[in-house]
Amino acid sequence: MSNNKVVPTAEQVNQCKQKIDAYIASIDQDPEHRDGAYPYYQFHEPEKPIYGTVIMFHGFSAKPEQMWRLSDYLFRNGFNVYQAALAGHAFINPGKNWPQIDLKPEYKAPLIDEVRKDPILSQLLSNLGGQSQPLSLLQRIGIFRRILRLNPLLLKDMIDALSSNKDPDFDKYFISSHMEYLNNARQRLEDLATMPGDIYTVGLSTGGSAALALAADQPERVKKVVAYAPLLNPVEDQGKEWQISLIGTLDVKELGWDPNLQFPLGCFSAVNRFGDFVRSAENVNKFKKIPTFLVLTENEDAADLKTNQDFFQEIGAEANGHCYFLYDQSDLVPHPMVSPTEVSQGMTNYFWQSLYQETYRFLTTGDIKASSMDKLEQSTDLPLVPPV
Repeated sequence: MSNNKVVPTAEQVNQCKQKIDAYIASIDQDPEHRDGAYPYYQFHEPEKPIYGTVIMFHGFSAKPEQMWRLSDYLFRNGFNVYQAALAGHAFINPGKNWPQIDLKPEYKAPLIDEVRKDPILSQLLSNLGGQSQPLSLLQRIGIFRRILRLNPLLLKDMIDALSSNKDPDFDKYFISSHMEYLNNARQRLEDLATMPGDIYTVGLSTGGSAALALAADQPERVKKVVAYAPLLNPVEDQGKEWQISLIGTLDVKELGWDPNLQFPLGCFSAVNRFGDFVRSAENVNKFKKIPTFLVLTENEDAADLKTNQDFFQEIGAEANGHCYFLYDQSDLVPHPMVSPTEVSQGMTNYFWQSLYQETYRFLTTGDIKASSMDKLEQSTDLPLVPPV
């Protein structure tokens, strides 16, 4: 076990607390703050040795409390922890506050006007007015193809602009705030400017992408990354990004993990484009020097498995301190694999305690014991994780 600990002073700890408290207060003063979505921290008393500080990022549309059990486990066993809120996710009204991609007004207004004049699309959008379930693949393809009929030449240019993150026409047609995921993560790291010792980032889904992006952006400060099923690209059957983005201009909304909150499809488009940024060639080269623990599952319904596997190979696979684990389909582990009480597709992660232990092992030693990841029994050589 690593003994590389630091001892924060009272002044260092208090300065971090003051920054985070001020940030939380600014959220609370906003009339659109989201109940239960506040960031929080768990810091040890000054002069107590710690391994370092972990910044944790929850999944898309979720809240910091999603990973409270993991946060508590790491805190009880020698880490300071800062549970951050993803960009905009501390607020309601996702169409205004969350990162998203949207058509520029000069293109969106005429398109919506044409849609309203189309009797079939107009009726469909009326039927979807109370949409409470994600659009099916057939719905998305059908809507997209109907939209494509309205102005084929213009829409083909838009599709080309969306199909590549290097297409210069993207900025001609679209407004995107996807980089707010990184900007917010930078600010959360700045909150810890006076905290000595190593910084580690841990995240799930979109939070996994944020954890990766921050490490690549600040490699001199972030020592290691743990990314659970990072949403670097959506699964194939969720539709192409350009289909989602063009449909999103019609203000069709979907539900995420919070059943009381609908978000525009353009928010999901921003997640996709942020994933493109994370796996850019420049960032891949940086990750080759940043030990990364990537955890995936074959039961994916959000993060495309092959994209993640290719990413792991590109950053060097098991070289340079990287670790990897894939839950077998028979393990019945879903995409939101961190919380033992979170159910997706009728599944939950029964091996969550082993996942916590191996996360701890990676953060403290730089290694994992893959054979323990899909075991119900906990490893006796690591701190035990309390039951639910």
